[in-house]
This record gives sequence, structure tokens and C-alpha cells, in this order.
Amino acid sequence: MAEVDETDVMMNYQGDFLKGDRKHGRYPYCVVWTPIPLLSWVLPFIGHMGICTSSGVIRDFAGSYFVSEDNMGFGRPTKYWKLDVDKVCGSGAATWDKAVHDASEEYKCRPHNLCFDNCHSHVAMALNLMCYDNSTSWNMVNLCTRSLIHGKHVSWAAFLKTWLPFFMLCGVLATFVLTFNLQ
Repeated sequence: MAEVDETDVMMNYQGDFLKGDRKHGRYPYCVVWTPIPLLSWVLPFIGHMGICTSSGVIRDFAGSYFVSEDNMGFGRPTKYWKLDVDKVCGSGAATWDKAVHDASEEYKCRPHNLCFDNCHSHVAMALNLMCYDNSTSWNMVNLCTRSLIHGKHVSWAAFLKTWLPFFMLCGVLATFVLTFNLQ
């Protein structure tokens, strides 16, 4: 009976990554997300987004005329959404990396706008350039929604970093409302 390499089993189990990949912040073919302090505490589905190359290097539109590489604007990713490289129109990894590169080069020439042209738009442009899933209609709203639905937390600590401030604010608000309504 042939021996099975333990790393192959770990890599293929539900599309997860090796512990070393997560430790070093590598998420090949993924959209990554991290909370924005204060904003994500109030609206936990809104945060900072980036897209990773085929080797897992994170590219994110971190501010006006600046696309960072492997240094997300608001810290390490807390969630990732693994995409299927087979759904890229073209030659897979090469097309993926070219689209991420081209979107990043375009966003190095743009001012950042929190509501209309932001990190989500940068990721949407990359997905549109690679015609991911035969679509060129990726945008901020569907990326936010799909990331919320399909995204997986990197760890329990990342889950807490994402949701604990929101639940604490809800608790404080509920206590405040109940205190004044019971008097």
C-alpha cells in the first residue's frame, strides 16, 4: 500500500492550508479580510480586504496611491475566502497573478475613497480582469456578501478579534437601554 504524505492530506482536507502557511500569512488564491477598528466594531461585516497571489503574497489597496504587499493596512488577516484557480479564464496561476498585478498597478494611481473606490474595489478589479467564474461584474457589495458567507476565520483568536468588540458594544447598548427603560 502506498504511503500518503501527511502534508498532502492536510493541504487537501477541505481546501485548508498547512499550519506553516497560516503562520506565515500565506493564503494562495484567496481573498483575505481583517477588521477595521471602530468601523468593524459597529458593522462587523465591513472591513479591509486584500487578494493573494498564487504564492500567497497579499496585495491590498491600503490608501491613496498605495498598494501594500504582505503588510495589510489593518493587520494580519482574520478571515480568508479560498477561490478555485480552475474558475479563472485563461492559464490558471499565470492569469491569476497577472490580474492581481494589473489591478495593483492600476490602484497605485488612484486616490482612496472609503465609500466608492476602496480595497474591495481593488479586489473586484482583479477578479474582473481574470474573469473569475466567468464574470466581469464583481463589485464591493457582492465581494462583501460572499466574503461574509464563504470566508473562514484563520483561528479562534481571529474570530474573537472580529466579533468580540461588536458583541461587547451590543451588550453595553442593551444594558444602557434596559437600564433607562426599567426606571
